[in-house]
Amino acid sequence: MKKKLSILLCLTLLILSGCRASGNTIRFGAADIGGMYYSFANTFTELANEEYDNYKFEVRTTAGSSANLRLLSDNYIELGIAQADLLDNAYKKNSNLRAIAGLYTEACQLVVKADSDIKSINDLSGHTVSIGAEESGTELNANQILEFSGMPSSIVTTKNMDYIDAANSLKSGDIDAFFCTAGLKTTIIDELSRECDIRIIPIDDTVINKMLTYSSSYSRYTIPAGTYKGQDEDINTIGVKSVLITSDSISEALVKQLTQMLFKKSKELQYSTSLDLQIDEKFATDDITIPFHSGAESYYKEKGINLNTQ
Repeated sequence: MKKKLSILLCLTLLILSGCRASGNTIRFGAADIGGMYYSFANTFTELANEEYDNYKFEVRTTAGSSANLRLLSDNYIELGIAQADLLDNAYKKNSNLRAIAGLYTEACQLVVKADSDIKSINDLSGHTVSIGAEESGTELNANQILEFSGMPSSIVTTKNMDYIDAANSLKSGDIDAFFCTAGLKTTIIDELSRECDIRIIPIDDTVINKMLTYSSSYSRYTIPAGTYKGQDEDINTIGVKSVLITSDSISEALVKQLTQMLFKKSKELQYSTSLDLQIDEKFATDDITIPFHSGAESYYKEKGINLNTQ
């Protein structure tokens, strides 16, 4: 009888506390396997699990930036990464959204086989192109680039595919090209370049200028020669900052600890991924237009950095 009462009491306490056990699990929204969000998220959660015994950090595979913003709003995840060009609109819909740090610059990449007749974006007419998974930052960028290039869906067949499916479909000839907005060196493109000969198509200046006008989150970006096997020349394209995000419902103490860990463990994060991480306080805070979490703000203030608090 005592045992039954004890079990009943424990269940009652769990209900009254809002299932406190699950509240100690911090879910990190990543993107597709083969993308750099996924690589970064896995390393970050491993380090966090080593640092903090009172929390369990887990990676959740998602469609990408837009999905992470929606899932954060729906309380399905507590941490995520999203492109800076998506944050303003997301914040208008969910004022609980908060930034922790800018992480690195992502490059808009358009990949074709080396023997393809596609030499520029204008050559995509009549071809089949993957524009990334639905709700991904890649999808947004691909549609913008196609629109600014005068490539409507009536002359380009577009498909929503994750990175792995897109790479396999390009290799098999089922599609002619795929877009991928991700940090360098992007794992899935690097692996593909070792399995078949590929080329990266540059974004022309006219489209770059239109995108720079469209959003201040964009910047000119160069994919250095030698980034991928067989890539002998620099490739001009658009870059956009990736941002570590959370909700204002997460405790100030936890977010401050995670912000500290991000900079404390920057070398481990760099060594464990192929990313060109730019983990310093200036890059982390520049040109981010949504409010920072109070925990991150507390850390940066200790470093003498004043933030946009809106």
